[in-house]
Order: sequence, then C-alpha cells, then structure tokens
Amino acid sequence: MNRLFKAAAVATLLLALGGSAFASPKSLELVDKLAARAPAAAPSEKARTAYLLVYFKDETHAVYFATSADGFTFTDVNGGEPIFTGAQLAEQKGVRDPHIMRGPDGAFYMAMTDLHIFAKEAGLRDTQWERPQAEYGWGNNKNLILMKSFDLIHWTHARVAVDDLFDEVKDLGAAWAPETIWDPAAKALMVYFTTRTGTGPDHLVYSYANAAFTTLTSAPKPLFTYPVAGKSAIDGDITKIGGKYHLFYVAHDKPGYLRQAISDQINAGWVFDPAKVDPETVGTEAPNLWRRHGSDTYVLMYDVFGAKPKNNMGFSETTDFIRFKNIGRFNEPGSPMKTTNFANPKHGAVIAITPAEAQRLKDYFAAR
Repeated sequence: MNRLFKAAAVATLLLALGGSAFASPKSLELVDKLAARAPAAAPSEKARTAYLLVYFKDETHAVYFATSADGFTFTDVNGGEPIFTGAQLAEQKGVRDPHIMRGPDGAFYMAMTDLHIFAKEAGLRDTQWERPQAEYGWGNNKNLILMKSFDLIHWTHARVAVDDLFDEVKDLGAAWAPETIWDPAAKALMVYFTTRTGTGPDHLVYSYANAAFTTLTSAPKPLFTYPVAGKSAIDGDITKIGGKYHLFYVAHDKPGYLRQAISDQINAGWVFDPAKVDPETVGTEAPNLWRRHGSDTYVLMYDVFGAKPKNNMGFSETTDFIRFKNIGRFNEPGSPMKTTNFANPKHGAVIAITPAEAQRLKDYFAAR
C-alpha cells in the first residue's frame, strides 16, 4: 500500500468513527426538512462580493468549505477540517467532486459523487469497487448525492440511485461529478453528470431534479459526447455568458485535457472546438468557471492532479473565452492565488456569496 493509500485508509477510518486525522470534526447540520420560508430571490450580484469554494480531498473523501473576501486568498471555514464526512453522506462512505450553485429561489444546491476509490484499502468493503471492474469499469458507482440549504448551515440530503430510478440507464457504469444549473425554459434545476454504459466511453448526460432537490424526475438524456470514437468526455461545467452557454470539460484525448464547447442552448447544439484551454503540461480535470466581482474577468479553475508531489488547483483568467492567461496554482511563487490554512484541495467549485453569508459560516464554526 503506497503512502497515499495509507493516508486515505487512516483518515477514512477515523472520520467514519467520528474523528479525523487531526481533530474531532465539527460538521454543518443535516436536517430532514428545511424550515418553511417566504419566497425570496437570490441576493443581487452587486451584493455578492465574497466567494465560497467547496472542495474534497482524496485522503478523507470528505467535503470542505473555504471563503474569500477578494477571490484570491481562501481560508477554510473549519480550520481545514470537513464540513461533512463521506460516512455521513454516502453509501460508499466517501464523496468526491462537490459542486455548489445558487438557484433563483435563493437556495443553495450542492451535488457530489457517492464514491470511495480507496474503500478496500480503508477496510470499508472487501472488493476494489462496488461492482466488478470487468463489467462496469474503474471507479464504478451508482449514486449521486443531492443537498439543499437556504442558509449554508442546514442541509437536506438525498442519495439518488440513478440506475434504480430509470430502466434506460440500468447498466450505467458511473454517475460522476454532478453539477446543477437552472434551466429557464424548463423552469427546473438541470443536473448533468458523467456516465457510461458498462465499460464504454464516458460521456455527459442531463436530467431534471424536483424542487426539493431529493430526486431526479426524468431519465438522463445525452448532453455531450466527445466526437472522436472511443474517447471519453468527463467533468462538464456549464455557464451562461451573455446569450451563449459555455461548456468546459475534460477530453481524454491528445493534446491536453481541458476543452470548451459553446451553444445557444443549455443542453444541445454544442460546437466542438479541439483547442486546449488550460496551460498545464501535466494532467488536469474538474474545470469550473467563475466571475470576479465587478469585472468582465472570468476565472477558469481546474484540478491539476498531475502535479507532483501533490495535486493542486490551477487558475487561468479570460475576458473573451479565446485567450486564457495562466495565473498559476495555489501558493506557488508568482501566483496571486493563495490558501491560508489548507492544502491540496481537489475537484472544487466556486460561487459568489455575500460577506454576511461568509461571516455566518465563520461564526458557526467559531461557536462549535
């Protein structure tokens, strides 16, 4: 067992038992139902001057929050400890690929993968994967995790077994990296994620969620398939810019990994562009796009999993979605991007929040 496996095994077992590798975890609140509230719109863009980063770590397969006042320096709200553990949320006792967004109702919607890639090493199951790799592939899983909150403190929680819900995908080999976006035409939350049939190529599909964000209401439909036969597309991230939708994703093809497709529709009509959009010369995944407050500058964030000796987050900026300026990785010389009390975040997402919302999270953990 290598050092990463050992660290993952120890941390996962401690978290499952109610502890961590460093201190007793203090988590946010899981609730059966959110308190009733009067309809409220999301805060205006002008008011959302702070930032919230959600991420996970391979060593713990748990979820973390960090906030920033300026979009450059991020501080974990729980001192580098999880806000939820995989044991709390997942059937496989591990979560990956968390994503967060805010709906037009003002609520926060968080989605993630129910998957533990080191569960056998951690003593959580007897087999390497949930189902045989020969039939369902590497890292196979079936569940998505869906969560909803109005205050970032109290969260509902649902495990959604996609293959059990819909006969059309009963042979799915994966349900990875779910993200959520509001579809104004459907007037519903669109959940899109990576999947495959058996061990076939990975591709992107979409479905719709109910208002409570506890299940999917429609069978997954094709969203995007990489146009090179036998090659996979994973980790989709969609953002509306003006009248166009921009899809960033991971292309398992050469050269490089991160690509962009553009459409005037939210779930169809993507125009393929073979150009690589990230500056990295090692493996990258998990693209996530967010805007710097009060500007036309967008940040493309990605997980540089090929960085040695440990993964890191990389960042590029763009105003035209043609040229992407490399601004480096967290805490590297010359990069403006910093973390103050955590390291090696994986597969994250950033959204804009208000300073009061950021302070609410800080106050919650300070009082625990």
